[in-house]
Amino acid sequence: MSKSISIFDTTLRDGTQGEGVSLSADDKLKIAKKLDDLGVQYIEGGIPGSNSKDIEFFKRVQQLGLSAKITAFGSTRRKDSQADQDANLKRILESGAQAATLVGKSWDFHVHTALQTTLEENLAMIYDSIAYLKQQGLEVIFDAEHFFDGYKNNPDYAVSVLKKAHEAGADWLVMCDTNGGTLPHEIGGIVTTLRTGLPQANFGIHTHNDCELAVANTLSAVQAGARQVQGTINGYGERCGNANLCSIIPNLQLKLGYECIGEERLKQLTNTARYVSEIANVNMPVNQPYVGNAAFAHKGGIHVSAILRDSRTYEHIVPEWVGNKQRVLVSDLAGQSNIVSKAHEMGLDFDQTNEHSRKVIDKIKDLEHQGYTFEAADASLELLLREAGEDMKELFTFESFKMLVEKTAGRPVVSEAFVKLNVAGNNVYTAAEGNGPVNALDNALRKALVQYFPAIKEMHLSDYKVRVLDEKDATAAKVRVLIESRDINNSWNTVGVSGNVIEASWEALVDSMRYALLGQILQQDNDRGEESDEHRGLVNH
Repeated sequence: MSKSISIFDTTLRDGTQGEGVSLSADDKLKIAKKLDDLGVQYIEGGIPGSNSKDIEFFKRVQQLGLSAKITAFGSTRRKDSQADQDANLKRILESGAQAATLVGKSWDFHVHTALQTTLEENLAMIYDSIAYLKQQGLEVIFDAEHFFDGYKNNPDYAVSVLKKAHEAGADWLVMCDTNGGTLPHEIGGIVTTLRTGLPQANFGIHTHNDCELAVANTLSAVQAGARQVQGTINGYGERCGNANLCSIIPNLQLKLGYECIGEERLKQLTNTARYVSEIANVNMPVNQPYVGNAAFAHKGGIHVSAILRDSRTYEHIVPEWVGNKQRVLVSDLAGQSNIVSKAHEMGLDFDQTNEHSRKVIDKIKDLEHQGYTFEAADASLELLLREAGEDMKELFTFESFKMLVEKTAGRPVVSEAFVKLNVAGNNVYTAAEGNGPVNALDNALRKALVQYFPAIKEMHLSDYKVRVLDEKDATAAKVRVLIESRDINNSWNTVGVSGNVIEASWEALVDSMRYALLGQILQQDNDRGEESDEHRGLVNH
């Protein structure tokens, strides 16, 4: 049996049914291009004619010249009608898609309850719809909805649905665990039985994650003979989501030896997952397997000490195989190995036996005790290590800031910030308004720096989080502020801690600006061929 697996991505259709996921036509086109670069074989774009976004997508995607087959989704003809007169099937043909996914009922309960028709008419609907699209030259993928529930309730009828679809010419018979309630051993057993009864058919699998088993169920189906895998990037989808292709693809390719997207394209997996997350404006879980920011992160000192000797001690694969990287977290749980590893990662000469280095380690641990966290603020940690190693240019000096927050009855709050800095020996005093105090500070600081560092316009704040550290102290409690910033190519995180949320925000904000400016300066040095080896770590974050 072939070890080649066809990857069918439905992020743009099934994925958009997930809570909080909404994609414009432009978003869909960008993601489609990224999926094509990743090497998936099918990209399901949506339901032609269902909304203006999908109409625009199918019209414009033809201009991209993608290698993947663009697939349109629809259901079988309506009951007691003719396929060649069905508006849904006509829209599929008019979409210009190279393939069609037709969903049909395979659970007798659904035929009677949802369609309110006979079992015989449902079979006719499936046959007529597939045969009509095949006559028009389309590749047809039949999605047997609720297949496993249907099989467990009435196996003879569920199998008859697949046989009828195969008889009509369907290129793929895809078994759907629509409610996500089937277990892996059930999936494997049912698929094995079906392959025996329909040896000439090409089988696929489409699972949902309601029992946290979508990936496991997909792997079970593949091992039993399914050769098309349907899923979404990051597992987006209705309710608990669809099968996560970011876990399925490396599991199939690296663990089970199947051919999915090739070795080189697999290295794009992490970048693709994070790109789709950004476009969809949905935060990725840091602990997402393979592609998450913490997938290869190490915190415990014993672990770090071991991976520095051989990464296989605590990593099941080489992170770079999926485009990810190893990370060492610095925290109050960590030993010296963590900090030394981070320093080396940044290209810094850091000798842990040196008295100065030991003082840096003690300082970091003291800051952690005060409430700082450097696990999620690598940029602040890097600045701290560079300052300690006298390996950083001081680009500007903070002198003071003032805040004015005014609320007038019947009007929105007005926030204004006044910032005083010394830049290149010059005193700079600026004022700016903002949506709130932090936005006003950001605008004022940016206004002060942009005349000296024009590239600061390329960066912006992308996330802002505040956490109360000592809840028992109520309004007098310390707070920790984490700021995520990004420019065209990179993102970085900084931290500030204070009993005053504005001061904590300012601290994180200033670190963010300093880190961005240092990175840009070092990048310019690199472009001129003048970057020293010990500076290389900063630019790549």
